[in-house]
Amino acid sequence: MIEAPHVSVAVPPAQGGPAPLPVRQRAGRFLVLATVFLCAACGLVYELELVALASYLIGDSVKQASVVLSVMVFAMGVGSLLAKRLRCRAAVGFGLLEAALALVGGCSALVLHATFAWIGESRYALVGFSMAIGVLIGAEMPLLMTLIQRISRRAEQDAGGTVADLFAADYVGALVGGLAFPFLLLPWLGQLTSALLTGAVNAVAGGALVLWLFGRDLSTRARWLLVVANVAVLAVLATATVLADDFERSVRRAVYGERVRVAVRTDVQEVVLTGGPDRPPELFLDGRLRVSGRDEHRYHRALVHPVMRGPHARVLVLGGGDGLAVREVLRHGDVESVTVFELDAGVVRLARHDPALARLNGYAYGDPRVRVVYGDAFARLREAAEAGAAYDVVVSDLPDPGITASTKLYSAEFYGLAARVLADRGRLAVHAGPMESRPRTYWTVDATLRSAGFLTRPYRATGRLSGFAAGPDRSTDEGSVPSDWGFLLAARGRVPPDPVGAGGARAVPAPGPADLPPSTLVHPRYGE
Repeated sequence: MIEAPHVSVAVPPAQGGPAPLPVRQRAGRFLVLATVFLCAACGLVYELELVALASYLIGDSVKQASVVLSVMVFAMGVGSLLAKRLRCRAAVGFGLLEAALALVGGCSALVLHATFAWIGESRYALVGFSMAIGVLIGAEMPLLMTLIQRISRRAEQDAGGTVADLFAADYVGALVGGLAFPFLLLPWLGQLTSALLTGAVNAVAGGALVLWLFGRDLSTRARWLLVVANVAVLAVLATATVLADDFERSVRRAVYGERVRVAVRTDVQEVVLTGGPDRPPELFLDGRLRVSGRDEHRYHRALVHPVMRGPHARVLVLGGGDGLAVREVLRHGDVESVTVFELDAGVVRLARHDPALARLNGYAYGDPRVRVVYGDAFARLREAAEAGAAYDVVVSDLPDPGITASTKLYSAEFYGLAARVLADRGRLAVHAGPMESRPRTYWTVDATLRSAGFLTRPYRATGRLSGFAAGPDRSTDEGSVPSDWGFLLAARGRVPPDPVGAGGARAVPAPGPADLPPSTLVHPRYGE
């Protein structure tokens, strides 16, 4: 966690002198440093929570993370300056500051989800919380410095050693908070409860330190003010925790409609499946619509059937854990084996066992020719290339390249690995996003494939009925539903077969620009 670097160490003596501590100076110093540790851990959890929410609710994790972090660091500097006014009342100021931080940070996830669900826009709320939390975190350190200097002065310890101890506790706490959020809090408690619990820890740590260790410095009115403030904050956080499940269900209904049948968080993402007896299923991954039963057949037929023109005994599907691309592959009876590289085992379990989704994919995972390999597609493709695997067909059924997490799966290096696993006369089919609404992204995929040594044939499928009904990419930049899906058929050393006519594939209306640079791991181009 980055703290404001300019902190004054010299502290004017309190008028009348500070009251004696209830513990020895060494124990008091330890308690202050322990509080620094806990506050730093909580502060970084708030920070990571905002970054995660920004990526989930708005999209484009790189840009949103940059906004959150830059605003927070700036706000921390502002908070550090504002804390000068509180140093003469450092104890009560710190206690109230931590209560405010616990309330704002603890409720941030609830408010951001609410603005997204019922207003449809979370950007302004995100910036507001980043600013508010940053100001409060930035004000912590000067006040803590003032409090620990009172103890260190009695113990006749040098200012340099005090500063070193304070920042060491702060950075170690940030490390613990940074590791606890992705590995403990988020998978075990989820976004809402983890933020609320962090707020409770924050309030208890700050209030207990001030009321017990420095309580004798406070007036009766100040003590009661701190007690009432912390009890009120803890009551709000506790109430919100009890109601978190009901709130989450309300948010899902507001975003996805009333027909949510399955809502689970796997080790990778949130998976939501909607539908009913009179409505085809829809699959959302982290808020993004990935499958609509109304029109998915047009997408998957156009993706798979053109690339199956030619040898296709051994097929590799990249992504496609929903089993729908596999369904189309298995329509070709002479397929001998289908290997699926899928990141999320939870999606495959749902596609295998959910009655509606399994019926939609034709019970593809019950076919003995299908084998699933779990893990990141890039890593698994590299392993397959090093092992000398050879496939007649590779089907890239991956999320849109405009999504930051998918960018490396549309890079020249990724396609270089795909080329290594293709057998002689092998072909590669790539989903490259909507061509008409995002032409630059589409043609960048084409340029990237050509830079990896492929010859390409662009094509598309029309008749799209479903847009992005929820999530950060629920509409295009123009605010309208995409009208098509864009694909590329690629082969090395020879021009791939004409895809038009197979599976409803249509010709593109015009050739794309010839001077677009390829996207690489070092320089991803899809966000430009």
